[in-house]
Parts: sequence; C-alpha cells; structure tokens
Amino acid sequence: MFVDRVDIEIAAGDGGNGIVSWRREKFIPKGGPAGGDGGHGGSVRLLVDPNTSGLEWFRHIRKITAEHGGKGGSSCCKGKDGEDAILKIPPGTLVRDLDTKEILFDGTNYHDEFVLCQGGKGGKGNTHFKSSTNRAPNIATPGEPGEHRKIEFELKLIGDVGLVGYPNAGKSTLLMKLTYTQVEIGAYPFTTLTPNLGFISFEGGRRVLLTDIPGIIENAHENRGLGLEFLRHIERTRALLFVLDAAGVDGRDPVSDYQVLLQELRAYDPDLLNRPSCVVLNKCDLESSVEFVAEFRTAVNHPCIIEVSAETGEGLRQLKDIISTLVVEES
Repeated sequence: MFVDRVDIEIAAGDGGNGIVSWRREKFIPKGGPAGGDGGHGGSVRLLVDPNTSGLEWFRHIRKITAEHGGKGGSSCCKGKDGEDAILKIPPGTLVRDLDTKEILFDGTNYHDEFVLCQGGKGGKGNTHFKSSTNRAPNIATPGEPGEHRKIEFELKLIGDVGLVGYPNAGKSTLLMKLTYTQVEIGAYPFTTLTPNLGFISFEGGRRVLLTDIPGIIENAHENRGLGLEFLRHIERTRALLFVLDAAGVDGRDPVSDYQVLLQELRAYDPDLLNRPSCVVLNKCDLESSVEFVAEFRTAVNHPCIIEVSAETGEGLRQLKDIISTLVVEES
C-alpha cells in the first residue's frame, strides 16, 4: 500500500545522569571525588534515501524515540552515549511541525541529512565541582531531556515529467510502454489509485523520470474524486504531458477534457501552467478519433500536440523525443 502522509511523535534520547562517587583506593588516603558524567542522549536524524519510495514503514508507528544516555560511572567513567535513530525518507518528503505548522525540512536532494530532534546532554559528575574551597563536593547534575516533536511527513514525488489526464485516458498504458514499467491496467475509471513511476532511458545514460498520478476529474481541486490526495505529486515535476482520450470512448471529447484539466491545475496551483507541456492525443488507432482530433487541432492553440496510440505503439518514438526536449527546456 502506497503511503504518502503520516503523523508521528518523535523524541530524542535523554542525557544520562552524572553521579556522586569517591576514589577509595589503598594507600590513597585522600582519593577525592570521582563521579563520571552521564552519556549524551541519541538524536533523531533524517536521511533522504533514493531507494525509499514511500512512507509505508511509518504507517503503523505512533512514536519513535532515540536511545537514552547511560548514567556516569565511578572512577570518572563517562556513561554510554545513546544511539541515534536514523529515519530514511524518500526524496520529496516535507517535514512539518504539527503544533507550529512550520516546515522543518524539505528533503529534495539525495543523501541529505537533518537533525530532527537533538539528544539531551549528559549530566556532570561530582568531579566537576571540586575546588580549593570544596574538596569533597557531594553534588551531581541530572541529564538534560531530549527534544520532542509531533511532526507530519508529507511526500510530494519528485519527477521530471508528470502525466495529467482524466481516468481511463490511457496514462498507465502510456507509462508502461514508454518505460517498460509494470502497472495495473483495467478498462474502467480509477484503475490507478496510487502514483506510478518509471524511467525513460536515453543515449548517454541520461534518464527521465515519469510520474503518473490517478486521474483528475472536474472539481478535483475541491477534493472530488481522488482530488487533492494526489494532485500534490505533480507540484515538483519539471514538465507536463496532458494525456487525452482522442476517441471519445467514455462519451466525452478531448477539447472539453483539456479545458477541465487546465481549470483544475489553475485552481490548484497556477504556476503549473507555466511549465513546458505537450498535449498527447491518445487512442488514435480508433476510427472515432479522426473527427475528434481534427476538432481539437482547430479549437486548441498549443505549440506541441502529438497523436499516439499507447496500445499499438504508434507515435511513441516521436513522443520520447518530445519528452527529452521538454526536460532540456526546463533545465
């Protein structure tokens, strides 16, 4: 199950207590104080891991606590430092404080690290308090508590090109044919219930990541259909492909579908419409597409319109070239 939003309580480890102890060795009549310091509490650290794709690991976890520091020992021995808790999160994860709503960290770069909660410092043993006027201090300090937060992880996938379209427009089939990625495909709306990702490989080792989100319907920005649940996953794409059913299989026409998609993106985030884009008229292997395609080209003035059939592979080679160009334009 794909999970892209979780709330969780995070706590760093407390520092260990310093202790009161004395040197009691034969032939050393005035041993003096020898209480060791407490160990530092472990911190909670975030690591952006490119091999992690979702937040499933946190789904059933309510609280994560780093290890507490150990208390000090005799003979000035320091207590053991607590182990850090390292949480691996996928690229594109926003970390938000639930109490203040402040964004604490935006994990966009691979292998970035961030200290989410700092561990508490260890307390001091009585050896720290000896002086010329106090040769036998009988005090030690407790360890400091570790930081504590309630946070939200929100994943916004980072892709090069986002596929936008109505349910059943053929986006999943298109992704599968372009990237050779196995995705669930069915002849009914909302087959895609979670975002799908796939890479197109080009000469020279360059790769472009495609993001296919569940289908958008009218008033999706008001959370209709799957709505806002997945619209956020195209916020960080560099370019867009508007995938339209050019054959009117579901009783709609591509001109109306395109206008609705523009309206929904504009209502959600107007900046999305400023990104490089291409209109992909899919299902052009069907006879009914001829009239719809002609009407679309007459009604819509877009610099990049291509006719393809994800089912038969027609036009996909040219579409790959267009995708490569779109990404280069945005670079």
